[in-house]
Amino acid sequence: MEAIKILKYIKDVLEHMPSDWLKLTTHRLDIYNEKLAKTEFLTKFENLYAANNSKPSALRELPTAFDYIRLGHPLSSVLEWGIANLNNTKPENVISFSSRSLPVLAVLRKNLFSKKKTRIMYTGQLPKFLKVDVLKQVYGYNLELKQVEDITKVADFDGSTIFIAQQDELSKLTFSPNIDFYISFQGDLGSVLVINGQKNESYISEIQHVRRRETIAMTPADCFSLLQRLTGKSSSANKTNTETDKESAEDSIKKITGTATKPLIGSCGLSIQYAIMMGLIDDALVKHKGKAIKIVVPPNCYGGTNDQARRVAACLENVEVVDLPVDGVNDMVKSTDLVLDQVAKQDAVPYIIAEIPTNPRVEVPDLDKLREVLNKTRKTANGEAAISPVFILDQTFCPNVQFLREDGILSNIRTISYVSGSKFPSGGKCTAGYCVANKKAEALMDKIEKHLVLCDNQATDLQVAILAEQLPSMNQRIQEAYKNTREFVSFIEETLPAAKINFVSEELAQEGFTPSVFSLDLPTKGNTDQEREVYKRALNQKLIEMMISEIPNESKYCVSYGQLKGCYWTIPATSTQGTTKEDDKDYIARVSVSPNLDLALHKKVFADFVKQI
Repeated sequence: MEAIKILKYIKDVLEHMPSDWLKLTTHRLDIYNEKLAKTEFLTKFENLYAANNSKPSALRELPTAFDYIRLGHPLSSVLEWGIANLNNTKPENVISFSSRSLPVLAVLRKNLFSKKKTRIMYTGQLPKFLKVDVLKQVYGYNLELKQVEDITKVADFDGSTIFIAQQDELSKLTFSPNIDFYISFQGDLGSVLVINGQKNESYISEIQHVRRRETIAMTPADCFSLLQRLTGKSSSANKTNTETDKESAEDSIKKITGTATKPLIGSCGLSIQYAIMMGLIDDALVKHKGKAIKIVVPPNCYGGTNDQARRVAACLENVEVVDLPVDGVNDMVKSTDLVLDQVAKQDAVPYIIAEIPTNPRVEVPDLDKLREVLNKTRKTANGEAAISPVFILDQTFCPNVQFLREDGILSNIRTISYVSGSKFPSGGKCTAGYCVANKKAEALMDKIEKHLVLCDNQATDLQVAILAEQLPSMNQRIQEAYKNTREFVSFIEETLPAAKINFVSEELAQEGFTPSVFSLDLPTKGNTDQEREVYKRALNQKLIEMMISEIPNESKYCVSYGQLKGCYWTIPATSTQGTTKEDDKDYIARVSVSPNLDLALHKKVFADFVKQI
């Protein structure tokens, strides 16, 4: 009886939900409490369920479930709540993934640190993409496989048991006390992980963190399809012309980047970055057997990049992260030269990850000097030729710059470039990401694709369709957004000359660096450094709150960039740098301007703000 009530309520919710639940990649944070992510949404959702209230007005008032759709969203939360309640477990014990592999890898990762064995049991055929030998040799995981006929007759095991089921009925799952993790593969929609038993609840946060850093939650469109299937309604899946869309998206990426090699498209920027990391490690294990691998990363770069690199290194004895100071008083070229000398002396394999322009200071290094440093011949401590670096370039802030073209600035250095497609490439319509290689690094792409497939982190058909639609107009949107940004920056410089603004120079813009994001260091006061810092942070917050409250249809408090409309504000230290070491965080305002906004109104509100300080 309760199951019928749950399914009917979900059906009503799907009919009355806000369109934003299906379409937005970043929600407003004025109704979001990070400490209560998902739980606050579900608490209020359950209150509506108890009152049988699925009115559109009530659903619109629900708080944001997560700050960014890659981590989870209203529809993934509703899906997990529904499956949990239909199977008499807690919503936090159910986690949906766009990937089918990553829930398996999440358990394996946790057990690696716990020095615990993992047994994977399955019925039918094990998916071809789940390569056990690679999981053991490259990822360092300890696992064994066993095919079974009857889930209820699973024997006891000294370790964790994962059971993989294929497209089963999610409303009535069959559990066994000896199964710790039940993973239901749902075809192209992804997978659903159910954590069985209180003894395994300690895995929840770490599994969630894998979803946050190495993949994404099941997408809103796919959650919607699965919820429709759950309620017995035929799925109204988005119809896409898969092959045509893929060909169009790939052609656009090649044209934009000036490259000829086949691009790879993943479910998000971090999915692509994870494939790059593991693909390069795989390559080094073959070509530089026994040698240490050094992942060189700026300590204050985007938190996902920083955190993921350290997470990869933590799993593997021969991999270590080396800090690369790049922002503020540090110079990327000098730091790169120093670090590569150190790595060369150790006869190690250097992989450098860097953002150009940097985030949040929007700095561009002297590219001629950077090229010289990356191309420099170095010697090991024994006087032998050192291994040349692979430069992994995050160019999300300037995806239009052709670093990798045949005569480009980095053409002589093995370089792989990647972009978060949730920004300018899709105009904020999907989370997909992509990467390309120059001719020098072309041979590495097969290994990267191998791990993208193994992790089942390819972009969904709908994500590819959105990219195919949006990419052709990207460069034009970048130019229009840059014009708005330059005008806003000039206005702030005139209105509040004491503010420190980090933005590209006119000269760099002439060279093609036309980001539409800048950072704002507001003037401060106080007798001590601590007083000045406290005052500045409060002033940042006051400015953002004024913008959001007075221009609610355009100004939003979120980490987004490259959206089709509006202006986006964030404090990187509390969002994009979330897992960065405290001493490396930047408590400044970062502003992202779109090609379409009421710039006159934004100027007026900023002028009003200046009058109040």
